[in-house]
Amino acid sequence: MTTTDGGAGGTLPAALRTEALEQLLTERGLIDPKVLDGVITTYETNVGPLNGAKVVARAWTDPEYRRRLLDDGTAAIEELGFSGPQGEHIVVVENTATTHNVVVCTLCSCYPWPVLGLPPSWYKDPAYRARVVKEPRTVLSEMGLELDDDVRITVHDSTSEVRWFVLPERPAGTEHLSEEQLVPLVTRDAMVGVAKVVAP
Repeated sequence: MTTTDGGAGGTLPAALRTEALEQLLTERGLIDPKVLDGVITTYETNVGPLNGAKVVARAWTDPEYRRRLLDDGTAAIEELGFSGPQGEHIVVVENTATTHNVVVCTLCSCYPWPVLGLPPSWYKDPAYRARVVKEPRTVLSEMGLELDDDVRITVHDSTSEVRWFVLPERPAGTEHLSEEQLVPLVTRDAMVGVAKVVAP
């Protein structure tokens, strides 16, 4: 199916083509939308973010790994077995008590899939992409993250060449927890920089 939309190439955008294909396959009984939604949810919220959480927990408990992660994110992440498309060049930045990093892709939705899975819908939303660059403190507040006025916020724009990944600040009161116990605390949103990790 080719439809002219006036743009280069004369085809519908990939998202519309995908939606049409899904509808066609569903109508013919070849796929179950509930199963497909389950697969998407798994990659959007479980598998990918779990990989990232393992990276963060290792960095929190292993100072040498943390140093390697901040020096060369891609190589350090590959040490844990996480690599692949959308993860060829990952730069890691660290949140601290005085510095907060947040990630956006202003052009589309570039995202480090090997460690975060599929990007959430709000990350792809044009409002988030435009506003977080201009008014990050306000956008973070609207998303439930209140930062003190003296915390410096840096917005990192992911591109097709570089994906950014946030190493969240380790919450106080977790010093006694093991690497394995820390993993479930780390959320996808904290690794994008729109939330903090909360102690149990």
